[in-house]
Amino acid sequence: MRADASMQAQRGTTVLRATVALLALLLLLASATPALAATRAWLDRSRTAIGQPVVLSIESDQEISQPDLAPLQQDFDVIDTSSSRQMEMVNGRVSRSVTLAITLQPRRTGELSIPALDIQGQRTPILGLRVTEAPAAQPGSSNAYIETEVDDLTPYVQQTVGVTLRLFYAVPLVSGQLDLDPPQGISLQRVGDDVQSTREVNGRRYSVVERRFLLVPDRSGTLSLPAARFSGRGAGGGGFFDSMLGMGQRSELSAVGQVQTLHVQAQPDNAPQPWLPLADLRLRYATAPRAPKAGQASSFVVEAIARGATRAQLPDLPTPAVDGAQVFAEPAEYTESFDGATPVVKVTRQYSLVPSGAGKLTLPGLKMDWWDVKADQPRTAALPDMQLDVAAGSGNFADATLPKPAPAVTPDNTTDAGLTDTSVATASAGNVGAWGSRDPRLWMLIACGFALLWLLTLGWMVLRPRRTTALPAARVAPGLPAAPAQRPRYGLPDLRRALETGTLDEVGEVLVGMAPPPTRDLDAVAARLADPVQRRAVDGLRRARWADGDGTQARNALREAFAAGPSWIGRRAPEAGQNPLPPLYPER
Repeated sequence: MRADASMQAQRGTTVLRATVALLALLLLLASATPALAATRAWLDRSRTAIGQPVVLSIESDQEISQPDLAPLQQDFDVIDTSSSRQMEMVNGRVSRSVTLAITLQPRRTGELSIPALDIQGQRTPILGLRVTEAPAAQPGSSNAYIETEVDDLTPYVQQTVGVTLRLFYAVPLVSGQLDLDPPQGISLQRVGDDVQSTREVNGRRYSVVERRFLLVPDRSGTLSLPAARFSGRGAGGGGFFDSMLGMGQRSELSAVGQVQTLHVQAQPDNAPQPWLPLADLRLRYATAPRAPKAGQASSFVVEAIARGATRAQLPDLPTPAVDGAQVFAEPAEYTESFDGATPVVKVTRQYSLVPSGAGKLTLPGLKMDWWDVKADQPRTAALPDMQLDVAAGSGNFADATLPKPAPAVTPDNTTDAGLTDTSVATASAGNVGAWGSRDPRLWMLIACGFALLWLLTLGWMVLRPRRTTALPAARVAPGLPAAPAQRPRYGLPDLRRALETGTLDEVGEVLVGMAPPPTRDLDAVAARLADPVQRRAVDGLRRARWADGDGTQARNALREAFAAGPSWIGRRAPEAGQNPLPPLYPER
């Protein structure tokens, strides 16, 4: 009996030892197995309005590296990310957690989904969010709101539309972002820098940031401009510097504007071409030619101010065609600005007018066709014609005159000033027989008058003083026009002297006088030169005198090209050592 009891006690002890060993082994295995991370995600709200941010929080008991946020950017803007750590001790047990906070701003309204993110090999759950339209902010009642101004809600195709955003905020900003998405398929161009100011709205002081955009619709129909959005942080009660240093309380600010709907009109059938839709177009003479002289350049400036256009849309100011003068246009200067939300461009262009002779000159006014987008009708901006009295020039332009304009013919085939000499003679020849048959004494008086005029003319021709010519008549080269009488002649020393100390006009006058025989202008000089280098130098002189050429460069080119004298067509250059001038006392 004792032996059986002893054996049973030994068996109980063995079972107890085995049980304790098994429990110890299980505890050892449990401590050797790595703990799995516990990760969860949630939103601070399940419903929000467009423009209002939401915070996505992700918590884990292990370290969290920066996850891939690309899946969120389809429907949300990532405003900010931050992380925090927390440690707790409960009943002697220490627990640690890491929380990642992601601030998101919805891009559209409707039922949106927060997609799953990969966190340390685990996927966060998909979260739902309902986004509604934002209520209109009442000016003066909120810390931030947005105004959107469109200068024309019914524009035409290819019309420039100005869009102005104004952000009003009543607290100092630590950070912020103002966004305006372009309409679908239409480009939206930001222009200029932000303009800051202050305003008082309903008794409350606001700081204002104004930002401008340009919108050019390329097709007709309805166009929706999305609402502008703002999100940022304002300084809290601790003050601005406390907020910057993280010591004070920060307040989240957000605002959203209103959706703007534009009804784009097609180009009218009766619109002038090229198509130029504008709100207004004004032309004026900024300066007029002063005391113009034949052969000399006088400048005038034309200014155009267009409302509702940009520099790229506005065509160049045309160059007027003037009978009896040449006109050279310089590159235009552009200045762009805004009048409220409407873009304004000012174009200034200078012209050089070179009359070919003295007399009356008509400068025709510029004209530009455009479409009035306010009145929905075509218009023409025009300058009045300018009547100029051109004085006689110097040198070769001393005797040059402008042709007289043809007189206007009235319906009864007479001119405005009455019958001319030709019409009188014709009328007299046609009515001689009638006059003689009606009154013979009238015919006798007319005949005596003509006889007296003939005697007076004969006496003047006999008694007038006779002029003697000291020089023989110059021979004219075959195929060339005869030179004007008594034109001054110049040589190579005169040209060198003019290039060193004279004006560009004097250089041109010397070149004209060096031609064999002297010509009327530089165009004829260039036509008679055989050397292409010399022709290019003369062309550079003309550009420097009448256009936008470089005077110093023109002088240097003339010095090099005419160092050995001009090379004329049909004339052989003198050989070395041969005097090109005839002897003063020829041998007999």
